[in-house]
Amino acid sequence: MLENKCSCGGECGCKALSGEAVSKIKEIIASHKDQEGALIEVLHEVQDYYGYLPFEVQKLISEEMNIALVDIYGVVTFYTAFNTEPAGKYRISVCLGTACYVKGSQKVYDKIKDLLKINEGEVTPDGKFSLQAARCVGACGLAPVMLVNDEVHGKVTADMVEEILKSYN
Repeated sequence: MLENKCSCGGECGCKALSGEAVSKIKEIIASHKDQEGALIEVLHEVQDYYGYLPFEVQKLISEEMNIALVDIYGVVTFYTAFNTEPAGKYRISVCLGTACYVKGSQKVYDKIKDLLKINEGEVTPDGKFSLQAARCVGACGLAPVMLVNDEVHGKVTADMVEEILKSYN
């Protein structure tokens, strides 16, 4: 069992989980004990609580749910809804799916990277914004689409990006 630190002895660069975090994560897992196929729901709830799913959290889930760590890692890295790194207060996602891409979402994405001076998966130094590319957000009629947390901005152009970001100050 994970006891407030990873069993790697720090070699993987992970950080210790507090006893409170371990207890809460175990509580979340226990609430889904008899639910078949509960992994994704557990991952969502744990990420909502902890903010992201670092190695040490995935390892604890693996041990508590008796699911291979590689399987958990596969799910976490497959779905864009999960983060393995801390996210900013405002999580920006730009859809780069086909409909959005052909209507200019790459220019929107590049403008955000330029203004915030961050790349995919990074967080601004002040912790305010993080950026990720999405493959489809299901709002093709509003293409190109940019999400800030759960707020959808549709028909976005690169010229609109700076004003949108300013609205989150």
